Amino acid sequence: MITFASPEVATFWRYIASSLDRLVEVTSSIDHEGLHWRPPARQANSVAILVRHTLGNAEENLLGALAGQAIERDRDDESVTTELSSEELVERWRRLRSRSQTSLAALDTSALTQHRAHPRRGSVTGQEILIVAARHAAEHLGQAELSRDLWLATGRATGRATQGGT
Repeated sequence: MITFASPEVATFWRYIASSLDRLVEVTSSIDHEGLHWRPPARQANSVAILVRHTLGNAEENLLGALAGQAIERDRDDESVTTELSSEELVERWRRLRSRSQTSLAALDTSALTQHRAHPRRGSVTGQEILIVAARHAAEHLGQAELSRDLWLATGRATGRATQGGT
């Protein structure tokens, strides 16, 4: 178990990681077709796109903006349909989770009040970055769970698509 230098950062991380853990678990609860299915609503995204985008956002915020690591993110590319598998998304999160936890554990409480340059938000505090990451992960978790439930309700789900609900 990793010890965090800041109890506040540890608390934020616990909630961010919990939302992202659950988000990625959604990919394992539906079949490949359901993973890439888009609900019949204007501008709705598939679970695969939601997960890809949310992991990109977490990487940019936690590792890039907060931890100061060089991150290359093409935000627009995240909404492009690609044939990602659940296993690929789970593996991406596994690697990102480890890197994020290690980086955040090293931050002390003063990191929360220090201003950092954010690629779209300008100058923000470390606390604001953590709030944005937590809020963003929770919002897309809800969307992914709803998309999964709508997919299961279509009756077209096969294979592992038997775990509806949360």
